Amino acid sequence: MSDSISQIQRYLESQQLPYWLTIPALLLLTGIVLDVIIRRGLLNWLKSGIHSNKINWDDVFWQHRVFQRTARLFPGLLFYYGIDTLLLQSPLLQDMLLKGASVYLMIFGAMALMALINALTELADLKSSTNKLPVRILQQLFKLLLALTVLITLFSLLLDQNPLYLLSGLGAFTAILLLIFKDTLLGLVAGIQLAANDMVRNNDWIEMDKYGADGDVFDVGLTTVKVRNWDKTITTIPTYALITDSFKNWRGMTEAGGRRIKRALYLDVNSIQFMDAELTLALTQVEVLKRYLTNKHAELEQQNKEQLAASPVNGRRLTNVGTFRAYLSDYLSHHPQIHRNMTLLVRQLDPSDKGLPIEIYCFSVEQDWTKYEAIQADIFDHIYAVLPYFGLRAFQSPTGKDFYPLSVKES
Repeated sequence: MSDSISQIQRYLESQQLPYWLTIPALLLLTGIVLDVIIRRGLLNWLKSGIHSNKINWDDVFWQHRVFQRTARLFPGLLFYYGIDTLLLQSPLLQDMLLKGASVYLMIFGAMALMALINALTELADLKSSTNKLPVRILQQLFKLLLALTVLITLFSLLLDQNPLYLLSGLGAFTAILLLIFKDTLLGLVAGIQLAANDMVRNNDWIEMDKYGADGDVFDVGLTTVKVRNWDKTITTIPTYALITDSFKNWRGMTEAGGRRIKRALYLDVNSIQFMDAELTLALTQVEVLKRYLTNKHAELEQQNKEQLAASPVNGRRLTNVGTFRAYLSDYLSHHPQIHRNMTLLVRQLDPSDKGLPIEIYCFSVEQDWTKYEAIQADIFDHIYAVLPYFGLRAFQSPTGKDFYPLSVKES
């Protein structure tokens, strides 16, 4: 190797060319030629192979320019080792050029590593949309650490100082750095807590009234969490706010396999009455009430045989509202869109000036918003339609139309 270098030196001297200028120029020209060959030849060949195969990861790497940025390192490596090997007679110039080549390699090496981090992040997102770990936080953290490392190394190289010496000097600027990177540090700690406690993931539906967020999470970053609201607006929330403030995550609904229906209808209290023979006969024709009415009549007849003879108020009697609740319970328990393995209740709430509330509490098998609303609407359409068959009326506040006949009579 040393004989080859000596021969190159003697040849340049025989041509009366300045050695300190010729070697860098030749290496620079060779690096440019190598760069053109790699980009025009090797990368084009690699691109055609990537797009023609069925592998996904190489397409992601190409999209994020991992191969392109890595290729830029080869001319720099050629120049660096060429200067280190050939330019021995000019130590000062050699040192300057080596520093320049090192700066080039560090910058493009950092760019290649950042492209690799971006590509790996996208692959992690594609692999599992329910990934518990918010990879975007790790992506931004690694890129931040890489940028700081390269920056400190560049300063140490240009100043000919040990990187540890520069790091020790940063102690005086700790307060300033903490102030500058406050959100970043808070986001880092919050991101670790979010991942450790599995509090939020991409595609989770969350509600956070303080920030006006109500929609799907689509980006969990180091400093911010982005939520696409149902009206298609985007709300940006500081990551640490998910730790310091409360929010509602609807993920449990999806994992449970059912979405809750909790709604009350208000009955006019004046329409509540005991079941008479006519109403009992009519409701006996309802298939789901046959067994209920038969069993109830047998039970009440035995208990109230003597008491009802004295007064209809004595003892227990069937009411239309009680029978209505029994009908709803049986109707919902056999409804194909209601989850049978989750809570199902039909209950009375405290009466108010709007009447007697009958609350429906159950879970639909569909979590999709559109289908869920359609199921809920169909159920209550049916409920309101069957009220007259039980002799019941839904409560409705009087309107101008209700008072109009009275005003006509008075006039």
